[in-house]
Amino acid sequence: MRARFDTLFGRLFGVLLLAIVLAHLLAFFWFKHYGPPPPPPSEFSERFDGQGPPMSPRFDNRPPRPWFGGPLVPLTFQFVSLIIAAWYGAKLLTRPIQRLSNAAERLSENLDSPPLEESGPREARQAAHTFNLMQKRILEQVQQRSRMLGAVSHDLRTPLSRLKLRLEQIDDEKLQGQMRQDLDDMIDMLDSTLTYLHEQRTSEAPQWMDVQALVESLSENAQDQGADVQASGRCAPLQVQPIALRSCINNLLDNALRYAGNALITLEDSREALVIRVIDHGPGIAADKREAVFEPFFRLEGSRNRNSGGVGLGMTIAREAAERLGGQLSLEETPGGGLTAVIRLPRL
Repeated sequence: MRARFDTLFGRLFGVLLLAIVLAHLLAFFWFKHYGPPPPPPSEFSERFDGQGPPMSPRFDNRPPRPWFGGPLVPLTFQFVSLIIAAWYGAKLLTRPIQRLSNAAERLSENLDSPPLEESGPREARQAAHTFNLMQKRILEQVQQRSRMLGAVSHDLRTPLSRLKLRLEQIDDEKLQGQMRQDLDDMIDMLDSTLTYLHEQRTSEAPQWMDVQALVESLSENAQDQGADVQASGRCAPLQVQPIALRSCINNLLDNALRYAGNALITLEDSREALVIRVIDHGPGIAADKREAVFEPFFRLEGSRNRNSGGVGLGMTIAREAAERLGGQLSLEETPGGGLTAVIRLPRL
């Protein structure tokens, strides 16, 4: 019997059945105590004229009906009890779903989030167990992929380093330069891939940060290296993940400098959100390609020259960093030509 009420269906059915039984028992005892409602006026006249049947002694001896002795009280009790039962039943139905939804949201933000507690009715325990098993498998797959790529990267660095040493034995300087460039590009691709994987696994606790100071610092660092970067606008501190925000802005800034040679970072603050724009006046991106550039290793040009286009991971890392911050990253056309990357970070 206990196993039957361990299910969500059993608990919901039991609550509703108890409410219905209690409501009807109250109505039964209420009317039994106070008797049926008074007879209609015609019956009273018949009894007083001696033409009708005499009233039952049971009804004649019933206690006087108080002002609250009518059917309104039991009907009200029935109505209220059914409302309470419906509310509690709805809560029983939605509580496991809400717990599962919260756990899924935590998992989307951090793969190392604690497992979901396996409690409640049988269906909720089964769903929590399945969810925890899924989380464990995802963690194992991600860790295995990271280990494999780390091993591949480590194993490839050794022959690449040997090749760079053997390049010195080539007399043709042009060929030597081309091969050295190819080797450097391969090493950069390995480093970028590992950085991308590290960004996916990195989880930070949100903390209050002076975003304006961060933007000004990145701008000054770029100027010290000879880049044409300007910053404008003001904003109040925002609760963010510092490493993710720095990574997002840095990658957008590198992309602007690579293709346009200049960049302007603007801040637009409001009560609802902080908008950061990285503006350049380079060649821009066609409207039908602006979403494609966020795909890993997608590049608008066919070459793999790191000086002209990198390896195609910068924009991917930037968007994923913005999403970890709970924001959005989109691309727009700069008035007068160029590309504007727009980061929208909500103020919670």
